[in-house]
Amino acid sequence: MIRHIVFFTAKDKAHVDKLVDGLSVLAKIPHARRLEVARNRKSDRLGNEIDVIVYGEFDDEVELEAYKAHELYQESIRQVRPLRELRLAADYSITTVAKPVCGPIRGPT
Repeated sequence: MIRHIVFFTAKDKAHVDKLVDGLSVLAKIPHARRLEVARNRKSDRLGNEIDVIVYGEFDDEVELEAYKAHELYQESIRQVRPLRELRLAADYSITTVAKPVCGPIRGPT
C-alpha cells in the first residue's frame, strides 16, 4: 500500500475554505482506498504553517498514477494552484501495519 500525503498553505488565509473546496474534488476519484481532505487544527506547539492536508491510501503505484491522471485531479489543480503558496508532497510504501510505540525507545542499558 502507498500512503500519499500533501500539505498546502494558502496565499491568502481568507481563501483556506476555497482551497479545501478545490481539494475536496479529489474525493470523487475512484482509485484511492481512502482519501481525506482536512484543515490543519493548528494545535502543534512547534509549527502551524500548514493550512490544509490531503491524505490518501492506494493499493499500489498503478492506482496512485491512475488517480493523478484522472480528469478530476486536473480540475482540482486548476482550482487550487492560484490559491496556494506552498505544496509539499510525500509518498511512502508500507507492507505491514506498524504497531504503535507504547513508550520511549530505549537503547541497551
